[in-house]
Amino acid sequence: MRDTLLIINAGSSSIKFALFLVPALQRIGSGSIEGIGQAPRFAARDESGKPRGEQRFECGATQAELFSFLLDWVVQQYGADRLLAAGHRIVHGGPHYSAPVLVTERVLQELRETVPLAPLHQPHNLAPIVALRERAPQLRQIACFDTAFHTTNSRISRLFALPRALCDAGVWRYGFHGLSYEYIAGELPRHLPEAARGRVVVAHLGSGASLCALVNGHSVATSMGFSALDGVPMGTRSGAIDPGVLLYLLQEKNYSAEQLTELLYRESGLLGLSGIAADMRTLLDSDDPHAQEAIEVFVYRIVREIGSLQAAAGGLDALVFTAGIGERAAPIRARICAQLSWLGVRLDDDANSRADVVISAADSAMPVLVIPTDEEMAIARHTAALLAADGA
Repeated sequence: MRDTLLIINAGSSSIKFALFLVPALQRIGSGSIEGIGQAPRFAARDESGKPRGEQRFECGATQAELFSFLLDWVVQQYGADRLLAAGHRIVHGGPHYSAPVLVTERVLQELRETVPLAPLHQPHNLAPIVALRERAPQLRQIACFDTAFHTTNSRISRLFALPRALCDAGVWRYGFHGLSYEYIAGELPRHLPEAARGRVVVAHLGSGASLCALVNGHSVATSMGFSALDGVPMGTRSGAIDPGVLLYLLQEKNYSAEQLTELLYRESGLLGLSGIAADMRTLLDSDDPHAQEAIEVFVYRIVREIGSLQAAAGGLDALVFTAGIGERAAPIRARICAQLSWLGVRLDDDANSRADVVISAADSAMPVLVIPTDEEMAIARHTAALLAADGA
């Protein structure tokens, strides 16, 4: 019986996957291949979290080779005859796609045209779709977009002050990490019903980082814009930068477009500032002053962004941390909240160190929460809903 969804979340350095039974959307397995481009390692777990498979690969293994291994493993462990469909995280929907869509050749071609909008992510998002079409051409595939959640932002908030012809051509603020924000918006009513109907800032802090203002569970503003470069500094990405800097690099330092792309996407952020690492854990463990300065810039820019999003939302009723740094780096949460004391934010140090769901103190002016995100579940829900609407 074909009753299993394969969910793929592929990036430049990792491929995450999960399998869900339908219609209950019960997770029956998950795992990842991490360290692509270095010495990749595969690890899988069953529904209880018990290890189900591990393997290390030689340096130089390509994403295509690793994804082929993953498909073979999934078929061996779960059976090809059980796969109902595959759902994919696609970072950028471009101007055409604001809701999940069944992938056809036309859809795939239009998504290829969005690669310049997200060069660090989009090629890696699309590669598994192409590989699956070759291996299992009859398997339905659903594309779910990180940009879709932010289509509720007002037109005014999405426009750049550029000639209107450029805006009409799709040069506007799209926003990203939408699948993560959508999942958090769905979880908030379970933990904080009143605040969930109010004004919430969610900080998705990982190797890619952004923040989003929610009002009644809908996105009204977000820190990322036309590309996933905008907003706060990230692991290797610069975040928002004066465009005059780019003109200077082009005109005075003779940077090429390729060199600028490498600089902004892969050589900046925490890595560029510290000169040590893009990984927050490494920086927190370091006593190098450059590592500490990189952390301070990261925290400062996040605090400034929270102030901006509070203004966009018309106030702030709760703050939520999620994603790798947001969920696991208690010192970063503490530093951010300490700089938000002017808002009356107070943390419970013990709750913060344990990463409880509610980490704010009893006398805090607003609740502060840590909610683990689950982009794979968000993709699974969309995939199942689209299949149901299609009569599958």
